[in-house]
Amino acid sequence: MSGRLLLIEDDPFTKKFYSHLFKKVNIPFLLSEDPAEIMSIVENEDVQLVLLDINLKNSSIDGKNVSGMELAKQIKQNAKSSHIPVILVSAYKKNKEINYFLENGFADDYITKPITDLNLFLKKINKFIVN
Repeated sequence: MSGRLLLIEDDPFTKKFYSHLFKKVNIPFLLSEDPAEIMSIVENEDVQLVLLDINLKNSSIDGKNVSGMELAKQIKQNAKSSHIPVILVSAYKKNKEINYFLENGFADDYITKPITDLNLFLKKINKFIVN
């Protein structure tokens, strides 16, 4: 498995949206919501960007729920993956926690759902992807 964009999302509708969009614009991607698989991918695959939903409801390690914020922190604190840019995605507007993550290097950018401006969304994605 190889790719440039790692999509971390658990909502079926949003997964379909991302899959359709990134196939249409020819951006290779991997899709996962499993924390162990995600960490293996960022440590061992060619990932140039992580697009990460912060409200993961179905992701857990050893029965304990793992949020997207926790995964962002793990990715950025891991020596093998700390260089990979992370864009947080949420239906919520920026708040203190999101600002903390941006200011302290646990995330590189933030996008609010629903995504209504596809050009702006793709511009943010392409800023981090090397073609």
